[in-house]
Amino acid sequence: MGLDTSPCPRYVVLMSTRMVNCIKLKREAVGLEKPPLKGPVGLKVFENISKEAWQSWLEHSKMLINEYRLDLVSESGQRIWFSELEKFFWGEGSAAPAEFKPVDEKAAEAQKEG
Repeated sequence: MGLDTSPCPRYVVLMSTRMVNCIKLKREAVGLEKPPLKGPVGLKVFENISKEAWQSWLEHSKMLINEYRLDLVSESGQRIWFSELEKFFWGEGSAAPAEFKPVDEKAAEAQKEG
């Protein structure tokens, strides 16, 4: 009998899923793995917002950045972005600009005109 030189068995580390009482979804849901932003706002989001709601914000945020042409490097762009984030999660909700039309509607309109 020789020595067993096979690699050590691999152990799977199971991390428990962190649940939060999501204020956006108004129910318990899977939480974020880490704060998505630095500082107190990031901690507030981490403690109160689910992964699902954060993903929803990111999609809404993309639309805002494009429609308002926000420059997130500038102080004014960041101020608007954070203000909309606050409204989206803790306020009356962040609405799309009045002239915003989802992509499908814009394509349909362009085809009618063309």
